[in-house]
Amino acid sequence: MQNEKILTVFELTRRIKSVLETDFSAVVVTGEISNLKRHTSGHIYFTIKDEKASLSATIWRSRAAYLTFTPQDGMKVIARGSITVYEVHGKYQLDVVSLKPLGIGELQIAFEKLKQKLDAEGLFDPKHKKNLPEYPERIGIVTSPTGAAIQDILNIISRRFPSVEIILYPVKVQGAGAAEEIAEAISDLNKFGKVDVLIVGRGGGSIEDLWAFNEEVVARAIYASKIPVVSAVGHEIDFTIADFVSDLRAPTPSAAAELVVHNRYELIDNIRNFLYTMQQSLLSKVDDNRSHVAGLVSSYAFNNPIDKVRQFSQRIDELERLLNISFIHKFKSTKQYNAGLSDRMNSLNPENVIKRGYAIVYKNSHIVDSSRNLALADDINIKFKDGNVDAAITKTYSLKNEN
Repeated sequence: MQNEKILTVFELTRRIKSVLETDFSAVVVTGEISNLKRHTSGHIYFTIKDEKASLSATIWRSRAAYLTFTPQDGMKVIARGSITVYEVHGKYQLDVVSLKPLGIGELQIAFEKLKQKLDAEGLFDPKHKKNLPEYPERIGIVTSPTGAAIQDILNIISRRFPSVEIILYPVKVQGAGAAEEIAEAISDLNKFGKVDVLIVGRGGGSIEDLWAFNEEVVARAIYASKIPVVSAVGHEIDFTIADFVSDLRAPTPSAAAELVVHNRYELIDNIRNFLYTMQQSLLSKVDDNRSHVAGLVSSYAFNNPIDKVRQFSQRIDELERLLNISFIHKFKSTKQYNAGLSDRMNSLNPENVIKRGYAIVYKNSHIVDSSRNLALADDINIKFKDGNVDAAITKTYSLKNEN
Protein backbone atom coordinates (compact mmCIF):
# COMPACT_ATOMS: atom_id res chain seq x y z
CA MET A 1 0.00 0.00 0.00
CA GLN A 2 2.90 2.33 0.69
CA ASN A 3 4.22 2.04 -2.86
CA GLU A 4 0.76 2.25 -4.46
CA LYS A 5 -0.65 5.57 -5.52
CA ILE A 6 -3.90 6.41 -3.75
CA LEU A 7 -6.48 8.00 -6.06
CA THR A 8 -9.34 10.24 -5.17
CA VAL A 9 -12.79 9.31 -6.43
CA PHE A 10 -12.60 12.19 -8.87
CA GLU A 11 -9.19 11.04 -10.22
CA LEU A 12 -10.43 7.48 -10.71
CA THR A 13 -13.63 8.67 -12.36
CA ARG A 14 -11.58 10.91 -14.66
CA ARG A 15 -9.45 7.94 -15.78
CA ILE A 16 -12.53 5.82 -16.45
CA LYS A 17 -14.10 8.72 -18.31
CA SER A 18 -11.01 9.14 -20.44
CA VAL A 19 -10.89 5.45 -21.34
CA LEU A 20 -14.61 5.10 -22.06
CA GLU A 21 -14.99 8.29 -24.00
CA THR A 22 -11.86 7.46 -26.04
CA ASP A 23 -12.69 3.82 -26.81
CA PHE A 24 -16.43 4.34 -27.29
CA SER A 25 -16.49 7.69 -29.02
CA ALA A 26 -18.70 6.44 -31.85
CA VAL A 27 -21.14 3.60 -31.15
CA VAL A 28 -24.41 2.41 -32.65
CA VAL A 29 -26.77 0.49 -30.36
CA THR A 30 -30.29 -0.92 -30.73
CA GLY A 31 -32.84 -1.52 -28.02
CA GLU A 32 -36.22 -0.54 -26.60
CA ILE A 33 -36.99 2.84 -25.10
CA SER A 34 -38.12 2.80 -21.49
CA ASN A 35 -38.78 5.35 -18.75
CA LEU A 36 -38.63 8.29 -21.17
CA LYS A 37 -38.81 11.74 -19.57
CA ARG A 38 -38.86 15.18 -21.18
CA HIS A 39 -37.33 17.80 -18.93
CA THR A 40 -38.56 21.38 -18.90
CA SER A 41 -35.12 22.34 -20.20
CA GLY A 42 -35.93 20.50 -23.43
CA HIS A 43 -33.49 17.62 -22.84
CA ILE A 44 -34.77 14.03 -23.18
CA TYR A 45 -33.70 11.33 -20.74
CA PHE A 46 -34.49 7.65 -21.22
CA THR A 47 -33.24 4.12 -20.93
CA ILE A 48 -32.44 1.94 -23.91
CA LYS A 49 -32.61 -1.76 -23.04
CA ASP A 50 -32.86 -5.31 -24.28
CA GLU A 51 -33.64 -8.58 -22.49
CA LYS A 52 -30.34 -8.68 -20.58
CA ALA A 53 -29.15 -5.12 -19.95
CA SER A 54 -30.06 -1.43 -19.94
CA LEU A 55 -28.18 1.76 -20.73
CA SER A 56 -28.99 5.33 -19.75
CA ALA A 57 -29.22 7.73 -22.66
CA THR A 58 -29.57 11.47 -23.18
CA ILE A 59 -30.63 13.63 -26.11
CA TRP A 60 -29.73 17.27 -25.59
CA ARG A 61 -32.23 19.96 -26.49
CA SER A 62 -30.24 21.15 -29.51
CA ARG A 63 -30.47 17.68 -31.07
CA ALA A 64 -34.01 16.86 -29.85
CA ALA A 65 -35.33 19.67 -32.03
CA TYR A 66 -34.21 17.79 -35.16
CA LEU A 67 -35.90 14.45 -34.37
CA THR A 68 -38.25 13.34 -37.13
CA PHE A 69 -40.52 11.34 -34.77
CA THR A 70 -41.74 11.43 -31.16
CA PRO A 71 -39.88 8.90 -28.98
CA GLN A 72 -42.18 6.88 -26.71
CA ASP A 73 -41.82 4.07 -24.22
CA GLY A 74 -41.91 0.68 -25.88
CA MET A 75 -40.39 1.82 -29.18
CA LYS A 76 -37.43 -0.07 -30.58
CA VAL A 77 -34.81 2.33 -31.87
CA ILE A 78 -31.28 2.59 -33.30
CA ALA A 79 -29.25 5.15 -31.36
CA ARG A 80 -25.98 6.60 -32.60
CA GLY A 81 -23.65 8.49 -30.28
CA SER A 82 -20.82 8.21 -27.79
CA ILE A 83 -20.34 7.03 -24.25
CA THR A 84 -19.85 9.79 -21.70
CA VAL A 85 -19.42 9.72 -17.95
CA TYR A 86 -21.47 11.91 -15.61
CA GLU A 87 -18.83 12.43 -12.97
CA VAL A 88 -21.14 13.63 -10.21
CA HIS A 89 -22.86 10.24 -10.00
CA GLY A 90 -20.06 8.17 -11.50
CA LYS A 91 -22.51 7.02 -14.12
CA TYR A 92 -21.89 6.36 -17.77
CA GLN A 93 -24.51 7.11 -20.42
CA LEU A 94 -25.02 7.24 -24.13
CA ASP A 95 -24.86 10.75 -25.54
CA VAL A 96 -27.24 10.31 -28.48
CA VAL A 97 -26.38 12.13 -31.68
CA SER A 98 -29.14 10.62 -33.80
CA LEU A 99 -32.15 8.39 -33.10
CA LYS A 100 -34.20 6.36 -35.58
CA PRO A 101 -37.20 4.12 -34.90
CA LEU A 102 -36.69 0.43 -35.48
CA GLY A 103 -40.09 -0.85 -34.55
CA ILE A 104 -42.59 -1.23 -31.68
CA GLY A 105 -41.43 -3.12 -28.61
CA GLU A 106 -43.08 -6.23 -27.20
CA LEU A 107 -45.00 -4.33 -24.53
CA GLN A 108 -46.30 -1.87 -27.10
CA ILE A 109 -47.47 -4.75 -29.28
CA ALA A 110 -49.31 -6.31 -26.33
CA PHE A 111 -50.84 -2.94 -25.50
CA GLU A 112 -52.19 -2.44 -29.03
CA LYS A 113 -53.58 -5.98 -29.23
CA LEU A 114 -55.48 -5.68 -25.95
CA LYS A 115 -56.68 -2.18 -26.88
CA GLN A 116 -58.10 -3.45 -30.18
CA LYS A 117 -59.74 -6.45 -28.48
CA LEU A 118 -61.48 -4.43 -25.76
CA ASP A 119 -62.48 -1.71 -28.21
CA ALA A 120 -64.14 -4.32 -30.41
CA GLU A 121 -66.08 -5.58 -27.36
CA GLY A 122 -67.39 -2.08 -26.67
CA LEU A 123 -65.53 -1.40 -23.42
CA PHE A 124 -64.45 2.01 -24.71
CA ASP A 125 -67.91 2.99 -26.03
CA PRO A 126 -68.88 6.48 -24.78
CA LYS A 127 -72.46 5.37 -24.19
CA HIS A 128 -71.24 3.27 -21.26
CA LYS A 129 -69.52 6.22 -19.61
CA LYS A 130 -71.10 7.34 -16.33
CA ASN A 131 -71.29 10.96 -15.24
CA LEU A 132 -69.36 11.98 -12.16
CA PRO A 133 -71.45 13.17 -9.19
CA GLU A 134 -71.54 16.95 -8.89
CA TYR A 135 -70.83 16.97 -5.16
CA PRO A 136 -69.54 13.59 -3.91
CA GLU A 137 -69.68 12.93 -0.18
CA ARG A 138 -67.33 9.94 -0.17
CA ILE A 139 -64.43 9.25 -2.57
CA GLY A 140 -62.69 5.89 -2.90
CA ILE A 141 -59.01 5.88 -3.92
CA VAL A 142 -57.24 2.79 -5.25
CA THR A 143 -53.48 3.37 -5.20
CA SER A 144 -50.30 2.78 -3.24
CA PRO A 145 -50.45 4.15 0.32
CA THR A 146 -46.79 5.22 0.17
CA GLY A 147 -46.57 6.87 -3.25
CA ALA A 148 -46.54 10.55 -4.03
CA ALA A 149 -49.87 10.20 -5.86
CA ILE A 150 -51.94 9.64 -2.71
CA GLN A 151 -50.30 12.60 -0.99
CA ASP A 152 -51.07 14.87 -3.95
CA ILE A 153 -54.68 13.70 -4.06
CA LEU A 154 -55.22 14.12 -0.29
CA ASN A 155 -53.62 17.57 -0.24
CA ILE A 156 -55.74 18.88 -3.10
CA ILE A 157 -59.03 17.43 -1.85
CA SER A 158 -58.45 18.66 1.72
CA ARG A 159 -57.69 22.12 0.38
CA ARG A 160 -60.57 22.29 -2.12
CA PHE A 161 -63.34 20.52 -0.18
CA PRO A 162 -62.23 19.27 3.27
CA SER A 163 -65.65 17.90 4.24
CA VAL A 164 -65.38 15.08 1.68
CA GLU A 165 -64.69 11.67 3.21
CA ILE A 166 -61.79 9.67 1.72
CA ILE A 167 -61.58 5.87 1.69
CA LEU A 168 -58.13 4.60 0.70
CA TYR A 169 -57.90 1.03 -0.54
CA PRO A 170 -54.12 0.35 -0.52
CA VAL A 171 -52.77 -1.80 -3.36
CA LYS A 172 -49.57 -2.57 -5.19
CA VAL A 173 -49.34 -0.46 -8.33
CA GLN A 174 -46.52 -2.31 -10.09
CA GLY A 175 -44.95 -5.71 -10.20
CA ALA A 176 -46.37 -9.21 -9.93
CA GLY A 177 -49.94 -9.35 -8.60
CA ALA A 178 -50.51 -5.59 -8.82
CA ALA A 179 -53.20 -5.85 -11.50
CA GLU A 180 -55.13 -8.43 -9.51
CA GLU A 181 -55.02 -6.27 -6.38
CA ILE A 182 -56.27 -3.23 -8.27
CA ALA A 183 -59.14 -5.20 -9.83
CA GLU A 184 -60.09 -6.69 -6.45
CA ALA A 185 -60.07 -3.25 -4.83
CA ILE A 186 -62.47 -1.86 -7.46
CA SER A 187 -64.78 -4.85 -6.95
CA ASP A 188 -64.70 -4.59 -3.14
CA LEU A 189 -65.49 -0.89 -3.15
CA ASN A 190 -68.47 -1.60 -5.42
CA LYS A 191 -69.69 -4.24 -2.96
CA PHE A 192 -69.25 -1.75 -0.13
CA GLY A 193 -71.46 0.60 -2.11
CA LYS A 194 -71.11 3.69 0.07
CA VAL A 195 -68.74 5.44 -2.35
CA ASP A 196 -69.77 8.10 -4.87
CA VAL A 197 -66.72 8.06 -7.17
CA LEU A 198 -63.43 6.13 -7.52
CA ILE A 199 -59.96 7.41 -8.35
CA VAL A 200 -57.73 4.61 -9.66
CA GLY A 201 -54.12 5.34 -10.48
CA ARG A 202 -50.53 6.04 -9.52
CA GLY A 203 -47.69 8.44 -10.23
CA GLY A 204 -45.45 8.43 -13.28
CA GLY A 205 -42.99 5.78 -14.32
CA SER A 206 -41.76 3.69 -17.20
CA ILE A 207 -44.07 1.64 -19.37
CA GLU A 208 -43.16 -1.36 -17.21
CA ASP A 209 -44.02 0.53 -14.03
CA LEU A 210 -47.44 1.46 -15.40
CA TRP A 211 -48.15 -1.93 -16.96
CA ALA A 212 -50.56 -3.10 -14.24
CA PHE A 213 -53.04 -0.56 -15.59
CA ASN A 214 -52.73 -2.15 -19.04
CA GLU A 215 -53.85 -5.56 -17.80
CA GLU A 216 -57.19 -6.97 -18.98
CA VAL A 217 -58.34 -7.84 -15.45
CA VAL A 218 -58.12 -4.16 -14.44
CA ALA A 219 -59.91 -3.02 -17.59
CA ARG A 220 -62.82 -5.39 -17.00
CA ALA A 221 -63.07 -4.43 -13.32
CA ILE A 222 -63.36 -0.76 -14.28
CA TYR A 223 -65.95 -1.55 -16.95
CA ALA A 224 -68.02 -3.60 -14.47
CA SER A 225 -67.94 -0.88 -11.81
CA LYS A 226 -71.30 0.67 -10.97
CA ILE A 227 -69.41 3.55 -9.35
CA PRO A 228 -67.95 6.16 -11.74
CA VAL A 229 -64.20 5.63 -12.17
CA VAL A 230 -61.59 8.31 -12.83
CA SER A 231 -58.26 6.97 -14.09
CA ALA A 232 -55.19 8.88 -12.92
CA VAL A 233 -52.16 7.01 -14.19
CA GLY A 234 -48.75 8.60 -14.67
CA HIS A 235 -48.19 11.89 -16.45
CA GLU A 236 -50.17 13.68 -19.12
CA ILE A 237 -48.29 11.92 -21.94
CA ASP A 238 -48.93 8.46 -20.46
CA PHE A 239 -51.90 6.49 -21.77
CA THR A 240 -53.02 3.12 -20.42
CA ILE A 241 -55.89 0.75 -21.16
CA ALA A 242 -57.47 1.92 -17.89
CA ASP A 243 -57.70 5.43 -19.34
CA PHE A 244 -59.80 4.23 -22.27
CA VAL A 245 -62.19 2.13 -20.15
CA SER A 246 -62.69 4.56 -17.28
CA ASP A 247 -65.54 7.06 -17.20
CA LEU A 248 -63.08 9.95 -17.15
CA ARG A 249 -59.31 10.17 -17.71
CA ALA A 250 -57.29 12.57 -15.60
CA PRO A 251 -53.84 13.48 -16.94
CA THR A 252 -52.33 13.18 -13.44
CA PRO A 253 -53.42 12.13 -9.93
CA SER A 254 -53.47 15.79 -8.91
CA ALA A 255 -55.76 16.60 -11.84
CA ALA A 256 -58.05 13.73 -10.80
CA ALA A 257 -58.49 15.30 -7.36
CA GLU A 258 -59.42 18.60 -8.98
CA LEU A 259 -61.89 16.92 -11.32
CA VAL A 260 -63.88 15.03 -8.67
CA VAL A 261 -64.37 17.91 -6.18
CA HIS A 262 -65.24 21.54 -6.63
CA ASN A 263 -63.34 24.32 -4.96
CA ARG A 264 -65.41 25.15 -1.88
CA TYR A 265 -64.67 28.86 -2.24
CA GLU A 266 -65.93 28.82 -5.80
CA LEU A 267 -69.03 26.97 -4.59
CA ILE A 268 -69.61 29.53 -1.84
CA ASP A 269 -69.19 32.35 -4.36
CA ASN A 270 -71.64 30.63 -6.71
CA ILE A 271 -74.18 30.24 -3.90
CA ARG A 272 -73.77 33.89 -2.98
CA ASN A 273 -74.23 34.87 -6.63
CA PHE A 274 -77.32 32.68 -6.88
CA LEU A 275 -78.77 34.20 -3.71
CA TYR A 276 -78.04 37.71 -4.94
CA THR A 277 -79.56 36.94 -8.34
CA MET A 278 -82.62 35.37 -6.71
CA GLN A 279 -83.02 38.34 -4.37
CA GLN A 280 -82.73 40.85 -7.18
CA SER A 281 -85.09 38.83 -9.35
CA LEU A 282 -87.60 38.62 -6.51
CA LEU A 283 -87.38 42.34 -5.75
CA SER A 284 -87.76 43.14 -9.43
CA LYS A 285 -90.75 40.81 -9.62
CA VAL A 286 -92.32 42.45 -6.58
CA ASP A 287 -91.81 45.91 -8.09
CA ASP A 288 -93.29 44.77 -11.39
CA ASN A 289 -96.29 43.23 -9.67
CA ARG A 290 -96.74 46.29 -7.47
CA SER A 291 -96.79 48.51 -10.56
CA HIS A 292 -99.13 46.10 -12.29
CA VAL A 293 -101.54 46.06 -9.32
CA ALA A 294 -101.40 49.86 -9.07
CA GLY A 295 -102.25 50.07 -12.75
CA LEU A 296 -105.16 47.68 -12.30
CA VAL A 297 -106.49 49.56 -9.29
CA SER A 298 -106.45 52.86 -11.19
CA SER A 299 -107.86 51.37 -14.39
CA TYR A 300 -111.46 51.87 -15.55
CA ALA A 301 -111.98 48.11 -15.73
CA PHE A 302 -111.08 47.77 -12.07
CA ASN A 303 -113.08 50.77 -10.91
CA ASN A 304 -116.17 50.01 -13.03
CA PRO A 305 -117.23 47.08 -10.77
CA ILE A 306 -116.76 49.36 -7.75
CA ASP A 307 -118.94 51.96 -9.40
CA LYS A 308 -121.49 49.24 -10.14
CA VAL A 309 -121.46 48.20 -6.50
CA ARG A 310 -121.91 51.78 -5.41
CA GLN A 311 -124.84 52.24 -7.80
CA PHE A 312 -126.47 49.03 -6.60
CA SER A 313 -125.90 50.12 -3.02
CA GLN A 314 -127.59 53.44 -3.76
CA ARG A 315 -130.40 51.55 -5.50
CA ILE A 316 -130.85 49.38 -2.42
CA ASP A 317 -131.11 52.46 -0.25
CA GLU A 318 -133.71 53.86 -2.61
CA LEU A 319 -135.67 50.61 -2.67
CA GLU A 320 -135.49 50.45 1.10
CA ARG A 321 -136.95 53.97 1.32
CA LEU A 322 -139.74 53.07 -1.13
CA LEU A 323 -140.39 49.86 0.75
CA ASN A 324 -140.72 51.79 4.01
CA ILE A 325 -143.13 54.25 2.37
CA SER A 326 -145.11 51.38 0.85
CA PHE A 327 -145.15 49.54 4.14
CA ILE A 328 -146.35 52.61 6.07
CA HIS A 329 -149.04 53.27 3.47
CA LYS A 330 -150.12 49.64 3.53
CA PHE A 331 -150.12 49.66 7.30
CA LYS A 332 -152.33 52.78 7.40
CA SER A 333 -154.70 51.34 4.80
CA THR A 334 -154.96 48.07 6.66
CA LYS A 335 -155.48 49.92 9.90
CA GLN A 336 -158.27 51.98 8.39
CA TYR A 337 -159.83 48.88 6.85
CA ASN A 338 -159.64 47.03 10.14
CA ALA A 339 -161.19 50.05 11.89
CA GLY A 340 -164.10 49.96 9.39
CA LEU A 341 -164.61 46.27 9.95
CA SER A 342 -164.51 46.84 13.68
CA ASP A 343 -167.15 49.50 13.37
CA ARG A 344 -169.35 47.23 11.28
CA MET A 345 -168.84 44.38 13.68
CA ASN A 346 -169.68 46.64 16.59
CA SER A 347 -172.82 47.78 14.80
CA LEU A 348 -173.91 44.17 14.41
CA ASN A 349 -173.08 43.23 17.99
CA PRO A 350 -176.34 42.22 19.78
CA GLU A 351 -175.19 43.97 22.91
CA ASN A 352 -174.98 47.24 21.03
CA VAL A 353 -178.42 46.63 19.45
CA ILE A 354 -179.91 46.17 22.91
CA LYS A 355 -178.46 49.48 23.94
CA ARG A 356 -180.55 51.16 21.20
CA GLY A 357 -183.83 49.94 22.77
CA TYR A 358 -184.15 46.43 21.45
CA ALA A 359 -184.47 43.18 23.45
CA ILE A 360 -183.45 39.58 22.82
CA VAL A 361 -185.82 36.69 23.47
CA TYR A 362 -184.41 33.37 24.72
CA LYS A 363 -186.16 30.04 24.94
CA ASN A 364 -184.34 27.29 26.67
CA SER A 365 -181.19 29.49 26.49
CA HIS A 366 -181.50 29.76 22.70
CA ILE A 367 -182.29 33.00 20.86
CA VAL A 368 -185.74 33.05 19.36
CA ASP A 369 -185.55 34.67 15.94
CA SER A 370 -189.15 33.97 14.84
CA SER A 371 -192.60 33.99 16.47
CA ARG A 372 -193.26 30.62 14.90
CA ASN A 373 -190.78 29.15 17.30
CA LEU A 374 -193.04 30.10 20.22
CA ALA A 375 -196.27 28.50 21.40
CA LEU A 376 -198.82 29.35 24.08
CA ALA A 377 -197.59 28.79 27.59
CA ASP A 378 -193.89 28.69 26.53
CA ASP A 379 -191.54 30.09 29.12
CA ILE A 380 -189.22 32.69 27.71
CA ASN A 381 -186.48 34.99 28.95
CA ILE A 382 -186.21 38.53 27.65
CA LYS A 383 -182.95 40.36 27.83
CA PHE A 384 -182.92 44.17 27.99
CA LYS A 385 -179.96 46.53 28.17
CA ASP A 386 -180.34 46.83 31.92
CA GLY A 387 -181.39 43.26 32.83
CA ASN A 388 -183.47 40.14 32.10
CA VAL A 389 -187.10 39.23 32.77
CA ASP A 390 -188.94 35.90 32.59
CA ALA A 391 -192.30 35.71 30.82
CA ALA A 392 -194.80 33.26 29.42
CA ILE A 393 -196.60 33.28 26.08
CA THR A 394 -200.28 34.00 26.50
CA LYS A 395 -201.17 34.92 22.97
CA THR A 396 -199.59 34.84 19.48
CA TYR A 397 -200.11 37.09 16.47
CA SER A 398 -199.37 36.62 12.81
CA LEU A 399 -198.15 39.36 10.47
CA LYS A 400 -200.63 40.19 7.77
CA ASN A 401 -198.14 40.34 4.93
CA GLU A 402 -196.57 36.99 5.83
CA ASN A 403 -196.67 34.53 3.03
